[in-house]
Amino acid sequence: MALKHEPTTPYHSAQEALRVLETVARNSSGVTDAELARRTGIGQERLTTLLRMLRREGYVEQIADGAYVTGETLARLTSARRREQALRDKLQQTLDRLRDSVGAAVYMSRYVDGEIAVTQYADSPATPKVNEWVDFRSSAHATAIGKSLLTQLDHAGRRDHLARHRMARLTSRTITSDRLLLSRLEAQPPTVPVLDLQEYAVGTVCAAVPITAGNSVGCLALSLPVEHAHRLRQAADTLNRNAGPVLLSMAI
Repeated sequence: MALKHEPTTPYHSAQEALRVLETVARNSSGVTDAELARRTGIGQERLTTLLRMLRREGYVEQIADGAYVTGETLARLTSARRREQALRDKLQQTLDRLRDSVGAAVYMSRYVDGEIAVTQYADSPATPKVNEWVDFRSSAHATAIGKSLLTQLDHAGRRDHLARHRMARLTSRTITSDRLLLSRLEAQPPTVPVLDLQEYAVGTVCAAVPITAGNSVGCLALSLPVEHAHRLRQAADTLNRNAGPVLLSMAI
């Protein structure tokens, strides 16, 4: 099964951040922002934004003379011992921050061995997660998560998934025609969030953005009660703009 790779803004952000981190890691005594700009070719304004994010996430630290050195988060994620737990903890911190910034429950999902898996999520009493009344694994045609993951597969991969999971009508808005769904997935722009407008559950709207790292297919998603549907597109754009740290954690 091939993946349908198309770069997105968060992808480029993560790639730039990796270039900065690699440069910092090669200079154990520290490297200034001016030197980073020269060595990475990243403009000063963009570099300032990246360094702010890297400091917030704990990937770099600024020492007394203003130079940058590697931070504790990078040390934990690059350590062979307990790396998986360190990555999970880091992703959870990022999801919690995203939940608070978008004002919605946030989900991290992967496409693993031909199935959809919600691997982590962040909710709260004020931002409850969606009630999984139908297993997400069998409802990809109706959820923002499922459709976002399917858009990242090639045509054969999508058909294979739909052949294994019958497209049941979950609400009056659910698409049950594989021809129509495949057409919409093919036309979905890679940089535009995928939406679920009460297709999975009456009373809930959702959005998802892709986070593909290497051969790993994933997405970030959010859900809102339908009375907050007017906030969905703005929240989805915020989620998309802030997906870089998640991609970065996966790529290290």
